[in-house]
Amino acid sequence: MDFLISAAHAQEGGAAGGGMIEFLIMIAIFFAIMYFLIIRPQSKRAKEHRAMVEALSKGDEIVTNGGLLAKITEVGENFVKADVADGVNVIIQRQSVAAVMPKGTMKDV
Repeated sequence: MDFLISAAHAQEGGAAGGGMIEFLIMIAIFFAIMYFLIIRPQSKRAKEHRAMVEALSKGDEIVTNGGLLAKITEVGENFVKADVADGVNVIIQRQSVAAVMPKGTMKDV
């Protein structure tokens, strides 16, 4: 019955997996993507926040990480004293300042 069906012989193919060079290229591409999508933007935001915190001065209107809107009355090395309302002062850690608002924001509220 062998004469009706020819026997298929497997050809010898190339290597099943890629070489070490292809693997290293893929790893390098993966790290480049991680750098540009995650690491670089995060370090850029941290640098901008650090510059904003260093530039805080008396009279700036700020928003804290907790959502508190206040006007800075005194600036120290690690803390700022801020006026939340007439006669209501709070002491805030400098690193907890989330944003500096435009002048006159507190009058609108």
